[in-house]
Amino acid sequence: MSNSADSNATGSTGADPVRKGGFRPVRILTVAVFALAGLLFFTSFNTAKGTDIRSDDNLLKLSDLIQERSRKNKELDESNAGSRERNEKLAERDDGSSKADDDELSGLEKAAGTQKLTGDAITVTLNDAPPNATAKLPGYPEPQPDYLVIHQQDLQAVVNALWQGGAQGIKVMDQRLISTSAVRCVGNTLILQGRVYSPPYKIQAVGDPAKMQQALADSEAIQNYMVYVNVYGLGWKVTEDGAVTLPGYSGTVDLHYAKPVG
Repeated sequence: MSNSADSNATGSTGADPVRKGGFRPVRILTVAVFALAGLLFFTSFNTAKGTDIRSDDNLLKLSDLIQERSRKNKELDESNAGSRERNEKLAERDDGSSKADDDELSGLEKAAGTQKLTGDAITVTLNDAPPNATAKLPGYPEPQPDYLVIHQQDLQAVVNALWQGGAQGIKVMDQRLISTSAVRCVGNTLILQGRVYSPPYKIQAVGDPAKMQQALADSEAIQNYMVYVNVYGLGWKVTEDGAVTLPGYSGTVDLHYAKPVG
């Protein structure tokens, strides 16, 4: 009995490395997790300023901001075009150049797309399919959402085919294209030279209408697009416009490129 008592006494008073320290490691870890969670909640609240950062209202505000910036870019382009026209008139009056020099400069400006261009034109209109579209021909799957919208490559295919068909100048929506123009789509919207557009998309080109329409028909990319037109109802329309005048490009011609740090 005495040996057993001694053993019990030793067990009750002996050093327990876990209990003698006060907190268990598990408790310390739990406290750290709760502290980290609190920090995350505070950061999320501070970022959202007390609002639901997933709410549709915020998405609408972002859309409104994009549209407002697009409108301002349009106003700046128009103002820039007016200033450029006035500067060119002053330069022609005061530069002392010959008529041959002026004619050469005018030809270069027309080739660059900064001058108005008049001639026979065609217009290609692309549009999204109806949201409830189904496959109209047997043997084709029911459409995915991706099948029913205009993509960047569709617009690029039309522009490339028109150039291939000898287009002298091209306007996408209300903007003239130049050599540095990039036709880009984000979702189902077109972003062109700082401005945002929604479908239907209109592409107008000045040149020989017959040659440009033949180039459209010969394009493999457009032939593939026509499958979706016939099966799922994507929009496609080509019209001859007669004589039209394309505006000159009015945006900046400065090139922007990456620079090394340091």
